[in-house]
Amino acid sequence: MTQQVPSTEPELAGVRNFRDVAGLPTVDGRRMRAGRLFRSGHLAHATETDAAFLASLGLHTIFDFRNAADQQLEGPDVELPGVRNVNLPLTDPAHGAEFWQMVRDGEIAELRAALADGQAADRMITTYRMIIKERTAEHSRVLHALAEDSVPALMHCAAGKDRAGLSIAVTLLAVGVERSAILTDYLASNATHRRYKVHRSNNGSNSMSPEVMELLSPLFDARAEYLEAAFDTIDETWGSVERYLREGLRLAPETRERLRGQLLD
Repeated sequence: MTQQVPSTEPELAGVRNFRDVAGLPTVDGRRMRAGRLFRSGHLAHATETDAAFLASLGLHTIFDFRNAADQQLEGPDVELPGVRNVNLPLTDPAHGAEFWQMVRDGEIAELRAALADGQAADRMITTYRMIIKERTAEHSRVLHALAEDSVPALMHCAAGKDRAGLSIAVTLLAVGVERSAILTDYLASNATHRRYKVHRSNNGSNSMSPEVMELLSPLFDARAEYLEAAFDTIDETWGSVERYLREGLRLAPETRERLRGQLLD
């Protein structure tokens, strides 16, 4: 395919939170190259126009971090000709299945009991910590693939902010992007036009009330404290980013150099 990198962020009708992870500075003065690494929410609702745009990017691989329950809820990704689709679930389908059903269907009293007083944010922090500690094999596989031949690549989950956000952050750490730039890119998922659309099957008068939305907001926000918890987990578990990359993700120096060659200007 001929790669046609857009000059501005596109308006996609059925795909949320799409963007090119380009221009971010590294600690040694380089930048993320345009048209090499993209991120988004799921592609299940992509329109024909969306699919044509995505096909124009020259993608080699799409990494889908959703689990089977996500895919059942939202549907499979749209198929793009000539693009490899790799599904690497970063959360178990059984993990929190009842919880997310409560989020969609629960009455306000249930939501208060499960989410109020910081419980929702604590749940997100726990999930971020768990993914960093327990999904090293999956993140290692992604980085080795990117270092070899899997670019241009697109990473996504459901909303494109948590599982994809962490995978993008890990990739950016591996090529030496500045920590502040990683956080800025992560927080960009909070823009109104990028946010995941909250669906509630409870049709009662309070289904989408201000109180309900306030209770749910920690689950659908990208918050600095979540990403910082992931970084803290790296430091607490491995002692440094370097040891995490070397021992946790099994990245040899030559693999990291190939990865930098693939993704950086």
